[in-house]
Amino acid sequence: MNYLDEFLLIAIAHFFAVASPGPDFAVVLKQSVQQGRRNALWTSAGVGAAILLHVAYCVLGVALILTQSPTLFLALKYLAGAYLAYLGVQALRAAKPPENNSDDIDNKTVLEESVWLAFRRGFLTNALNPKATLFFMSLFTLVISVTTPTSVQIAYGVYMALATWVWFSMLSLVLSKPSVRGFFQKSGYWFDRGIGVILIALAIRVVI
Repeated sequence: MNYLDEFLLIAIAHFFAVASPGPDFAVVLKQSVQQGRRNALWTSAGVGAAILLHVAYCVLGVALILTQSPTLFLALKYLAGAYLAYLGVQALRAAKPPENNSDDIDNKTVLEESVWLAFRRGFLTNALNPKATLFFMSLFTLVISVTTPTSVQIAYGVYMALATWVWFSMLSLVLSKPSVRGFFQKSGYWFDRGIGVILIALAIRVVI
């Protein structure tokens, strides 16, 4: 209870951060429409798990090193931009799916990925996101008191990881509904190209 005010401030800040559109949302949307509910849920789990990575380096003090080393942070930005651009190019190069009847929306139009690939995709998208890095560095250096016990800081991190997983899982359940997938799939491979453009634009935004 001594840290309730701090926790509420963190929870509110995290909610607005996770709810704002970004690379995580774009990837979960793409996986929901192309691969379906199961894949999107594992992608969401990867995004949530990556939060623990951010929390870990903040608790260990690596965030301070990143703050004091512009070169290291710049390298992280370029790495993140390259990964997002890679995902974008993949989407742009997607082949045109075969024609399907309206009653066949649930049928796979692309080869289904393994759950490991889905999890890894979500994890890397969030782990390499400089926006997330900046958010957690700010949170652990400006909002969370230096007197807050490490155990409490870890508890904050677990909460944010679970909240992130729940948020994107809920989005996955909505976006992977047959009616929603059908809406996007009617546009065929133009949807893939649209997502590709968005991902590349996000990559450019991350770098600049």
